[in-house]
Amino acid sequence: MKKTLPDISVIVCAYNHARWIERCLRSILNQNFINKNEYEIILIDDKSTDETKLVLEHFQNLENLRIVKNKKNLGLPKCLNKAIKLSRGRYLIRVDSDDYVHRNFLFMTKFYLDKNREYQAVAVDYVQIDNYERVISKVNSRKKEIACGIMYRKECLIDIGLYNEKFKMREGHEINKRFKKRYKIGRLEMPLYKYRIHQKNRTKNLK
Repeated sequence: MKKTLPDISVIVCAYNHARWIERCLRSILNQNFINKNEYEIILIDDKSTDETKLVLEHFQNLENLRIVKNKKNLGLPKCLNKAIKLSRGRYLIRVDSDDYVHRNFLFMTKFYLDKNREYQAVAVDYVQIDNYERVISKVNSRKKEIACGIMYRKECLIDIGLYNEKFKMREGHEINKRFKKRYKIGRLEMPLYKYRIHQKNRTKNLK
């Protein structure tokens, strides 16, 4: 069987999100209009202490999913950089482990960048949901930026030096601030990302 490089690398960093991680992975694995060999998922388990390990056992041996288990807790920015360095795709996109995505998420974001070379990244609009997946609101990603749900051209992230590993929080906002000094981020006016609201500052970030 011929081996091919994926076009997209989806990065998921998890720490103690056993309750949410299966929903997250299933949404990425079940994408429309895109073949399995066109994208890879790199999941970094940052030494979770909950039932994350047991949940991930159900996802072993999937061809386009790579699970990396840290021997010690590194924190979110270091995990993101580790995943980027392991990635093989020309496009990179981050999905938080307690969020999930629409079935057309990867196809539409890739299509946008393929057809709009003047942009080096694209952010999708998103839907805020609660712990029971009830819709709170639909959000314009340009008016209220989040760290995830943005597809980047990999070489551009490498060019600006990846994530700042000194940051404990808001690392995504910081990298986008640097990114926009040199490159352009487009907006896809479709709510393709489901962003979970539950004490974000405590639970959305790794140690």
